[in-house]
This record gives sequence, C-alpha cells and structure tokens, in this order.
Amino acid sequence: MINKNRSHQEAIKSAIYSIEKKEKSVSENYWRLNYHISTPAFWMNDPNGFSLFNGEYHVFYQHHPYSPEWGPMFWGHVKSKDLVFWEHCPIALAPNEKYDQDGCFSGSAIEKDGLFYLLYTGNVWTGPDHDKDLKQTQCLAVSEDGIHFNKISENPVISSGPSGDIHPHHFRDPKLWKHNEYYYCVLGSRTLNHHGQVLLYRSLDLKVWEYINVMAKSEGNLGYMWECPDFFHLEDQDILIMSPQGMEPANYLYHNLHQAGYIHGKLDYETGILNHGDFELLDYGLDFYAPQTMEDKNGRRIMIAWMAMWESEMPEQQHNWAGAMTIPRQLIIQDNKIKSLPIPELEKLRKDSVRYQNVTIEGDHKFNDLLGDSYELEVIIDAQDALLFGLKVIACEELNQETLIVYDRLENLLELNRDRSGSGPKGSRKAPVKLHNNELHLRIFVDKSSIEIFINNGEKVMSARIYPNQRAKDIHFFSDREIHLKEINKWNFKKSISTSLL
Repeated sequence: MINKNRSHQEAIKSAIYSIEKKEKSVSENYWRLNYHISTPAFWMNDPNGFSLFNGEYHVFYQHHPYSPEWGPMFWGHVKSKDLVFWEHCPIALAPNEKYDQDGCFSGSAIEKDGLFYLLYTGNVWTGPDHDKDLKQTQCLAVSEDGIHFNKISENPVISSGPSGDIHPHHFRDPKLWKHNEYYYCVLGSRTLNHHGQVLLYRSLDLKVWEYINVMAKSEGNLGYMWECPDFFHLEDQDILIMSPQGMEPANYLYHNLHQAGYIHGKLDYETGILNHGDFELLDYGLDFYAPQTMEDKNGRRIMIAWMAMWESEMPEQQHNWAGAMTIPRQLIIQDNKIKSLPIPELEKLRKDSVRYQNVTIEGDHKFNDLLGDSYELEVIIDAQDALLFGLKVIACEELNQETLIVYDRLENLLELNRDRSGSGPKGSRKAPVKLHNNELHLRIFVDKSSIEIFINNGEKVMSARIYPNQRAKDIHFFSDREIHLKEINKWNFKKSISTSLL
C-alpha cells in the first residue's frame, strides 16, 4: 500500500523553495560545471538510483537542500534521454518518517510492473555519536510517473540486520537487481570487529526480504566498512563494486580518505557467496567515491560516481554549493580487468575543434590556440628517449597556476598533481601505467573545476576537483628530451546541465 503522506510532500516543497532562493546566484559562480551533474544549490554526495524508467535515465543523489554542508539527507534527482543532457527534477525523497527522520541515505532504483521503486536506507540517530548511536533500516518508495514518490506503508521492509558476525547498526546502501524470478540486493556492512563486508538479500516482491549470506568480506586488509556496494554481471564475470572505508595506504595506493573499487569472480546464488580475486581500484585520482552502475538501453554497463572526497576542502561551499558527479563511463573487461571509457555520446558536446599532428618538442611548449576551461583534449605522445614528460593544463604562468600531468618512464607511473591548481585542496596521486609501443594515450576532460584523465584507452582513470583562477586556461607540453606529439585533438564543450528545477 502506498502511503500518500502529506508531510512528505510538504517537506519536499519546503526544500525546493530553499533551493530556488539560491540557484540563480549559484549558477553565476565561475567554478560551476558545464557538463557534469551537480545540484542547483547546496550539498551533494553519493549517486543513488542510477536507472532507466519509461525510456529515460535517472540519477538521484544524496542532497542537503538547506546548506552547502552535509546534513539530513534528501534525494535530489536529474533525468536524461541520452546520458549527456540532464534536467533537474523535483526532490524525490525527504526524511519525514520515524524510520528515516535523520536521513534518507543511499540506495537504488528499479522498474517493476510499470512502477518505479526506490529502495533506500532510513537513518535515525539514537544518540550523540554518529558512528555508534544509529539505527539503519531499508525502506521502499514508489512512483507512477518517475517524478513524484510516495513511501509505502509497510516500511521499513528490512527492519534490522541479520544475526551473526554482522554489526547491528551499520547496515546501508541497498543496490537492486533482478535475476530469474527473484529481486536481489546487496547491502554495505561491517563485522562486529569492524572489517568491511557485503550482505546479500532476495525478494519476490521488493517488500518481503530474505537474508541469504555474507557475499564477500575483508580479511583485515580492506577497511572497516564497505559502503555503497553494487553488483552486476559483465562479460562472463560477476562484479562487486564497493567503497571501503579505512584502508591503509600502500606505496602510492590508497591515499584518499576512503577508496572505491571492485572484486570479480563468480557468485553462487544458492549459497550467496562470491568467489573472487583481488581488490582493484576504479579510479586512481583524488576525488572519486560511491560509484553506481546501470545497464543502459544498449546493454552497456554505465558507471558514475561522486567526484569529491569526504573531509576534503570544498571551496565552492563559499558559493552555496558542493559536490559533483563524474561523467558517465562505460565499463568493459579486458585482460581480466575493468576498463573505463568515456561514453561516446559525449561527442555531442564538441565544438571549436583544434588539431595538431606530428609535432616534435623539447622543454616547455605552449600552443597559442590550445586553451580553455571546459573541453576534451586527446593526446598521443611518442616518448622517444624522454624520461619525464607531460602536460600542464588550466595553467597561467603569471599566477603560477597549473594542474600537472607527468609521466615518469623509469617508475612507469603517471602523476596527477594539483599543488598549484589554485584554491582548495592540494596533493598528488600516481597510477601505474606502461607505454604501449612507446606511446602514451590520454583523453582529458576539463570542466571549470574538475579534471578526469582516461589513460591508454581506459586502462586507468584519474579524477580530481580543482579550483583555478578564471584566467588559468593555457595548455603546455613539456619533456626532458625530445618527444613526438603524434596527435593533439581539442574540442570545447557545450553546456549540458540545466540550471534550475523543472
């Protein structure tokens, strides 16, 4: 039964009014992104409910509609016909019931019998310590039109975690899928001794759920909590994505506060156990968390993630907004590892093409017509005998600003360095990268206050938020010895995100 609770709609109406008062001033901020999903105003984190309903793509997201800081979570909402041009929809969920009064936390969406269902975590603080004093349950909301949602009267549909070596309070972020006659969901969890794990449930109707097993868990080296799990089948592999909290740094890896990656193998649906290999990162940059995937109209597996990091400085908060999503990425498997590719539909945004071929440089070189702050840049570099080479983007020599991308041939590492990127957080990250036929292939997506680097056709990706001065628009190439720039293609990008609510 649908609970058409008037207070839910009133809470949504009040939140929308709060956003509408700020969206114009927020839209005028220089760091606002042109082709990445963000809120019209105020706080955003994890993508939720990434799905297809009535022929349209939907992304929901964790949203605090009253300030640019994290607060009681609502579900913001955007939709698209093509995964490129997005329009904002009214807020979908507000925390107004006893079981979700302190937040409608992350979850997922699925179409069933012509209706659109959201399965999410209801959060209640039971005391002052938000890490210990909480109760989390799983709740269901439903919509006929894909825009307006009502919580069902049977909530919560999963009222507590199972017994055993399972923490009773940290129990969240359900991700739905259907396999044969059952609906399944994975839930993020931890053991009593604080080792991350993922739980598997199944249901025939989305309302009555049966616990099956711990699908996979840390043996002590993969953090204290696995958040935002996602499970899917891709090219004869079963993939479990999760975001481990509390992993220890190892060499150049795992230096973000929390990580996001995957394990893959084969799920036994009867026992509920995933036999799997080692953990692999999905992104080697500084800002990437809580990825969620869906199967699109063409059968591709598409992923987006929150392009930010917990406890990281966010200068845009001074302008009444915070957070953004990555561009949609297609996942494929090659050499038994996931590769991430920018979806080709993004080519719709290209304009003002600039191209160079077969240019040899040494030292520092700037092309006067290669500049901008919202673009795609494709580069193929023949390293020849160089040991250190790369690019500076979003650069301004006068202001001593640059975002540095440098390849170290002796270490076989590509570094993304934002120490001189402008305002905001500093730091660098490194990814293990080998040259192919002595060449490095990069596709770089810059958008006002973000950068995403796809390396060697998606073998690795590095994402980060950056906050440059608006005069920083130059692109430099550099090398310690001669390199051959085989191909340079640059396109400015059109705006693809609407600025206000429907």
